[in-house]
Amino acid sequence: MLPTFTQFASTLGGFAPLLLSGIWVTLQLALLSLLLGLIFGLLGAGAKLSKVRGWRLCAQLYTTLIRGVPDLLLMLLIFYGVQTGLSRLTHELGWAYIEIDPFTAGVLTLGFIYGAYFTETFRGALLAVPRGQFQAAKALGMSFSQGFVHVIFPQMMRFALPGLGNNWMVLLKATALVSIIGLADLVKVAQVAGKSSQQLLAFLLLAALIYLLLSSASNAALGWLTRRYGASQQESSR
Repeated sequence: MLPTFTQFASTLGGFAPLLLSGIWVTLQLALLSLLLGLIFGLLGAGAKLSKVRGWRLCAQLYTTLIRGVPDLLLMLLIFYGVQTGLSRLTHELGWAYIEIDPFTAGVLTLGFIYGAYFTETFRGALLAVPRGQFQAAKALGMSFSQGFVHVIFPQMMRFALPGLGNNWMVLLKATALVSIIGLADLVKVAQVAGKSSQQLLAFLLLAALIYLLLSSASNAALGWLTRRYGASQQESSR
């Protein structure tokens, strides 16, 4: 049975600092995972489009593995698998025990997982850029890195933004998975507050509302970026 609004409001005041810390942890986790995922995505896209067969095979194996295994299972495998391997390594070398904290594990795991999805997004965006742009940058005397940063990347982002936006929305919600390994994110603190106050359903509904607000704000920001990139590309083509 849900409490009345007055009852829940009085209870919420005592747990407000805990909930705010959970929201902050969730945002940090999502943004750092996004940054790492973008790096993995760019590297993966470059490997998939490489002329070296070995790089293409590695990138194909990476994306196939990630898209074929559930995110929750990957989270548990990476967290416990890496920790077990690291413990054995430190034991063999006689080093002090090293423990991976849940936040670091969450960032590494989510970045690694969603890097596979960003790989496909960037690969498609790179293929959408006309080949003449690569040749034009080379003709202007630019190095490969200069041509990519100043010519290719801005055009690629126009094609990549819709896909990146969709993946970001999924990534933001996927941060809730990290609560399974003990990280005090929004979901975890909502569970703690709900169980402590015996108002679990009310706090879970509040957490769902907060995720909805974060997603709505992200959607508005992505829409603004899409319009801005589109306008800048139109101005540069005139």
